[in-house]
Amino acid sequence: MTELPLIGEAVAVAAHPRLAGAKIGVVTFPGTLDDRDAARAVRLAGATPVELWHAGTTLGDVDAVVIPGGFSYGDYLRAGAIARFAPLMSKIIDAANSRALLPVLGICNGFQILTESHLLPGSMIKNDHLKFMCRDQVLRVENNTTAWTGDYAAGQEITVPLKNQDGQYIADEKTLDALEAEGRVVFRYVGFNPNGSRRDIAGISNAAGNVVGLMPHPEHAVEAGFGPEIGSGTEGLGFFTSVLNKIVGDNK
Repeated sequence: MTELPLIGEAVAVAAHPRLAGAKIGVVTFPGTLDDRDAARAVRLAGATPVELWHAGTTLGDVDAVVIPGGFSYGDYLRAGAIARFAPLMSKIIDAANSRALLPVLGICNGFQILTESHLLPGSMIKNDHLKFMCRDQVLRVENNTTAWTGDYAAGQEITVPLKNQDGQYIADEKTLDALEAEGRVVFRYVGFNPNGSRRDIAGISNAAGNVVGLMPHPEHAVEAGFGPEIGSGTEGLGFFTSVLNKIVGDNK
């Protein structure tokens, strides 16, 4: 019988000694819902989460940034369209595009914000069935060379929760062909496309691989017994351990 931890009992994975000072910023906008979940995932991976407020003007000394899910500014105009102009986003855009290539992960609403800010191509629109969708979703890892996927195997299938209303990824055919040719489709839906996303795309990266966006929620699958697949439920933790191992590698 699988022995499950008590609710609220966070058990961090064994962290590399170099990670003792690693700091991952977690951004909060008005309407963000999953910032605390993302911060918990960072702690479970062995690093220190740092709260970043949308109106802030500095990233401090964080080693990476997570833009979590929710409904920033109530999804007025378009999901992520207002958040894109938050003062902190200009700092994130500059850092992601700098020579340092700051790792940035956008989850759900964070993915929408990344497309609105043009850190990632394409756009997100309403699900093709025009309803909110919440389910456990199987994903296939198409690219394990990004800053956020190095701890997965190429072709590996993982199950993480998905919950969205504006989750349909779209782009013109030229952009989609380029993403495919350049290996920038990072995740694809398996078995069921929950929102009509073009070519079953669940997540993509920028050309450098430091910026990744996806619709499903890996931060909700980081503790055994408290996510999909009873007795497991930890298949999302690899996102956070991957970026920490990337930080270690860069700082050797």
